[in-house]
Amino acid sequence: MNTKEYIQNLRDELREHNYNYYVLDNPTISDFDFDSKLKELQDLEAKHPEFYDANSPSLRVGGEVTKNFNTVVHEHRMYSLDNSYSLEDLQDWEARIKKMVDGPIQYTCELKYDGASISLTYENGSLLRAVTRGDGMQGDEVTANIKTIKSVPLQLKGSYPAKFDIRGEIVLPFEGFNKMNEERIDIGEEPYRNPRNTASGSLKLQDSAEVAKRPLECLLYNITGDNLGIATQMESLEKARQMGFKVPEAAKLANSIDQVLAFVNYWDTERHNLPYETDGVVVKVNDLQQQEELGYTAKAPRWAMAYKFKAEQVSTRLNSISYQVGRTGAITPVANLEPVELAGTTVKRASLHNSDQIEKLDVRVGDEVFVEKGGEIIPKIIAVDFTKRPSDSQPTQYITHCPECNTPLERLEGEAKHFCPNYTGCKPQIVGRIQHYISRKAMDIEGLGGETVALLVSAGLITNYADLYTLTKEQVMPLERMAEKSAENLVNGIAASKQIPFERVLFALGIRYVGETVAKKLAKHYKSIDAIAKASQEELVNVDEIGIKIAESVLAFFASEENIHTIEKLRSFGVQLEVSAEKLANQTNKLENQIFVVSGVFETVSRTELKKLIEDNGGKVSSSISAKTSFIVAGDKMGPSKKAKAEKLGVPLITEQEFLQKVL
Repeated sequence: MNTKEYIQNLRDELREHNYNYYVLDNPTISDFDFDSKLKELQDLEAKHPEFYDANSPSLRVGGEVTKNFNTVVHEHRMYSLDNSYSLEDLQDWEARIKKMVDGPIQYTCELKYDGASISLTYENGSLLRAVTRGDGMQGDEVTANIKTIKSVPLQLKGSYPAKFDIRGEIVLPFEGFNKMNEERIDIGEEPYRNPRNTASGSLKLQDSAEVAKRPLECLLYNITGDNLGIATQMESLEKARQMGFKVPEAAKLANSIDQVLAFVNYWDTERHNLPYETDGVVVKVNDLQQQEELGYTAKAPRWAMAYKFKAEQVSTRLNSISYQVGRTGAITPVANLEPVELAGTTVKRASLHNSDQIEKLDVRVGDEVFVEKGGEIIPKIIAVDFTKRPSDSQPTQYITHCPECNTPLERLEGEAKHFCPNYTGCKPQIVGRIQHYISRKAMDIEGLGGETVALLVSAGLITNYADLYTLTKEQVMPLERMAEKSAENLVNGIAASKQIPFERVLFALGIRYVGETVAKKLAKHYKSIDAIAKASQEELVNVDEIGIKIAESVLAFFASEENIHTIEKLRSFGVQLEVSAEKLANQTNKLENQIFVVSGVFETVSRTELKKLIEDNGGKVSSSISAKTSFIVAGDKMGPSKKAKAEKLGVPLITEQEFLQKVL
């Protein structure tokens, strides 16, 4: 067996194991063995770039960065669905369609998963592109991000049409969502609001490696295209399963609206045992020929109807309103409720979001309030039962001072929340900033968790993150649940963080609006903390992706004497406050203000290495061709559509060797 055949066999084997694990939920190999085979494939592909495959299992880890998501027109429009909320609505719908088609009508009943709609296009069995629903006519291409989702097949199984679209929902299972929120709470960040919005937001993250870290799944329900050889919706679901897609098993065939309603009633209760968020049932005419006859209105197919579950609501008493302080000083009002059962859990608290929401609902302590689980996860107060309001009720007066340090609150123009400005003396802010500093994506300090940070602050051992580097084993050992070994690990973990590169240190500082991506941009542009501190607002705004809001926040951070003092302490302890000399040695400005698109298979260096060379020499890498593109680095097997677009826009194509001559 030659190398090419061996690589292909390894890819096929990994695809099968991936299908067994993520689609069938029936793994036939250990995680260790899978990882070993994947590492072997990655090594072989690195040595043999001539056998590059855009849909190789090795590429699911992400790494491609998309700055601007291409707008793509859907070849087949993605319609929305009409909604119904009662048996009468369904019966009226049935009466309408029976007037339009002859013969008996069967219905498929499918659960309506609440996620982000997606359209996947396959050509010759390979994933060609993935596009969000958008406005139904056109959406954003998010192929790089979708490829990281393990339940999306990159190469199909069995037989399949030459080209087709398949539609579905990108969902975030409750278990994964809760785990993500636990991690955010641990580092002092606000938890995500609900799985649906988090799944939707994931699709537009610029770094596909970040998407790969999220436990997203793709549930498919509709095949669209020409000459598919499929007669019914139920047949299409089974065909999709055979091709390797994850298709929910709950779908059922019904011969009457009464049977549809039985399906609805069953799942209205049973849905709480599902691992995903659901908000109703989609009922479709099963026969595709009948669907074609029924056609579409301006907005929706006549052959389908979404029956929406009523959101579970309960009423309970609002006992009090408390106020929480986040690490940025933002104040969040929280309703403390008389405990009540809702959607299988006991609800004691609900978010009131901000003062505007309290005023809008006219919520008062002592009120009987209606509580609903928004997205089935976070309880929210949706209304007040004014008929039960006590006669001596008084309007809620939003607090004017911080509940932790009694500092007068501020509310900036355009901001929804109030803030405590006591940056250096408000304990929740101090603890929150340090928890952010030690978090996995920042300094990743091993042996130190959020609870321990709170204990260290309470014990007076630290007042900011720079103080961490003064801690000794003897100081931390007396803390609760701290043995000698764990104390030693904590101190060693803090010492090891001095090697964390500058871009992550910059993120760890907790400058408002400076997330991971912005920190990387600033670090790359300015190279050191001192250069950023000296930059003007005009200079900052000229940096790629830095707006006025971020620039103002950076200026405010470095205007604080306390922050400057903390940075000087970090410097004295050896924390990395500039880009390393080794990294600088490999960087130039040869390609400054030039935008490159990399396409095809390359011989001398890999695509990843090419992109790194572009960025290390001051250029920008784009995933899509536009009039702003400076050059396309064209390798073997470059797509004909990209070549045609380049010619149309007059963008020059250069070979791999011509590019290397520019930078080497």
